[in-house]
Amino acid sequence: MVETIGNPLSWSAKAIAGSGRAAEDIATHLGSDARVSPRVHRIEVRDVFRALRLGLDDMMRFRTDVVALVAVYPLIGVLLSVMAFEMALLPAVFPMAAGFVLLGPVAAIGMYALSKLHEAGENPSVSKTMQLLKARTTGPVIVLAGYLAAVFALWMVCAMWVYGATLGPEPPVSAGQFVNDALTTPRGWSMIWIGCGIGAIFAGLVLVTSLVSFPMLVDRPVGLPVAVTTSVRVAVKNPLVTAVWGATIAFGMFLGSLPIFIGLILVLPVLGHATWHLYRKAVSFD
Repeated sequence: MVETIGNPLSWSAKAIAGSGRAAEDIATHLGSDARVSPRVHRIEVRDVFRALRLGLDDMMRFRTDVVALVAVYPLIGVLLSVMAFEMALLPAVFPMAAGFVLLGPVAAIGMYALSKLHEAGENPSVSKTMQLLKARTTGPVIVLAGYLAAVFALWMVCAMWVYGATLGPEPPVSAGQFVNDALTTPRGWSMIWIGCGIGAIFAGLVLVTSLVSFPMLVDRPVGLPVAVTTSVRVAVKNPLVTAVWGATIAFGMFLGSLPIFIGLILVLPVLGHATWHLYRKAVSFD
C-alpha cells in the first residue's frame, strides 16, 4: 500500500518514536556482556614502530578519505587559537594546544574504521566508514568522548589556575611580554613546571583509559565497561610500551600543532591508523 504524506502531527509522532528507539538502542549497547573477555597480549617497543609504519601506509592508501574525515579537527584548533589571542585569554593558548592530545582518540575514530574495513578485505570509503558507527558504537563512543571532553575542560581550568597563581591573575600586557615572563622569570618557570606536571597526569589518565578502547568499540560491540577495562589491562601489562606510545603521540601532536595546527592533517591520520594496528597486536578475542 502506498503511504500517504501525512500531516505534521504524524510526522512529529514518527520522529519522536524513531528517536526513542534510537536512544533505547544506544543505551542498550552501553553495557557489556559478562561473557566477553578479550585476551590481552604482551607487546614490545618494536610493535610501536611497526604500528606507525602500518599507520603511514594506511594514511597514504586512504589519503583522500582521511583528509575529508579530519579536516575539521585542525580547523577547530585554528578557530580556538584565534579566539584565544585576546590578551585576557593569551595564557590559554598553549594549554589549549597541548590539550588537543586529550581529544585525539575520539578525533581519530574514522581512522580506526577505515583500517578495520581494509583489514576485512572491503573497499573502504567514507560511506562505509559511517555505516560502522551505528547504535552499537554510537552510545559508548559518545559517553567516552564526553569523558575526554570533561578531562579537557578540567585541564583548562587547572591550567588557568596555575597561571593565576604564578604570573597572574592580571592578563599579560602583550604576547611578547608574556613569553618573556614565562621563560625568564622564576614565576614563569614555576608556571611551566607545575603546568607540565599537572598536564602529564591528565595525559596519563586519558592514555590508559583510551589506549585501545576506541578502536575496540569500532571493532565489535563489547560495550563501554569491557572496552575501558581492557585498555587499562593493556597498559598495566605493557607499561614501557604504553609510555613509549604516549611519548610518541605527544611528540607527534606537538609537531603537528606548530604550524597553526595544519600539520595535524598528516599527523592525526598516521597516529589514528597506528592506534588500530597497535590494538590488533595487543588484544584478541577467542
